[in-house]
Amino acid sequence: MTTTLSTSRAAGTPPAVPTRVRQSIRERVAPYAYIAPFFLIFAVFGVVPLLFTFYVALFDWNPIGEHVFIGLDNFTRLLDDARFWNAAWNTISIWLWSTVPQLLLALVLAHLLNHARLRFAVFFRMSMLVPYITSVAATAIVFAQMFDRDYGLLNWLLGLVGVEPIDFKQSVWGSHLLIAAMVTWRWFGYTTLLYLASLQAIPRSLYEAAAVDGAGSWKQFRHISIPSLRPVIVFTIVTSTIGGLQIFTEPLLISRVSAVTCGPVRQCQTLALFLYEQGFGQFQFGYGAAIGVALFVLIIVFATLNYLLSTRVRPER
Repeated sequence: MTTTLSTSRAAGTPPAVPTRVRQSIRERVAPYAYIAPFFLIFAVFGVVPLLFTFYVALFDWNPIGEHVFIGLDNFTRLLDDARFWNAAWNTISIWLWSTVPQLLLALVLAHLLNHARLRFAVFFRMSMLVPYITSVAATAIVFAQMFDRDYGLLNWLLGLVGVEPIDFKQSVWGSHLLIAAMVTWRWFGYTTLLYLASLQAIPRSLYEAAAVDGAGSWKQFRHISIPSLRPVIVFTIVTSTIGGLQIFTEPLLISRVSAVTCGPVRQCQTLALFLYEQGFGQFQFGYGAAIGVALFVLIIVFATLNYLLSTRVRPER
């Protein structure tokens, strides 16, 4: 046997790999193989377009003509463009008006649905998804009618207390309120279900022990529910920030005339609409790409700030 083994090694035959070693390698490689398709698709449809946007922003890019390299001139022009700053302010304002009420309303509703003793509780919980699955166009039509100056339900109610009709679509704060109401109505149910699912994972014994110690509903909500929901709250804050700063469809649909500018004085034009106007309306692809880069930086900054602020709330021991 010794002679045979020595002869095999001398002939250059590699030693056999133990079966246990092969299985260990497979176990290590398998998880990466499972997630590889996602990262491949993300690279093709996410990273590559993002890098190409940065590249196009450095050019005077004519889609059917020449591509002239101009360096940072598009960004310099952006900083001097009053329309850009107006769109940035509109975006931030609409995001604040929609995100804060949405998250607070979802948190309160999730707490009530988790503790209330309701018949057909599953029906009420699942009905929270109705706004989420409703078409954005249908939502825009309904809310535009509700906020209409002449025949809207809201102005009719205001008229009962002697308030003159308000033209929500043509005013800055009114159009922001209208869009924020649409966004809040559409997304609060989805956020409520996220909070509700997390609340149901909290052991009931914690609430029972708190009740025995004399803690009321508010103290239980403050000292048990909110700290336990901290990871989900951070998640919803970050995702709401990303989605809110990219808002496009709602302001596009509420204005019948000059939809891309969202009104004659751009009272509700967001950065996404401004990008679309310059890139696909004026065919200034380089300038539109610069707007996209600025929007990307704005989202990163606000998402990071919100994450840092929200993670300062530590669970109570």
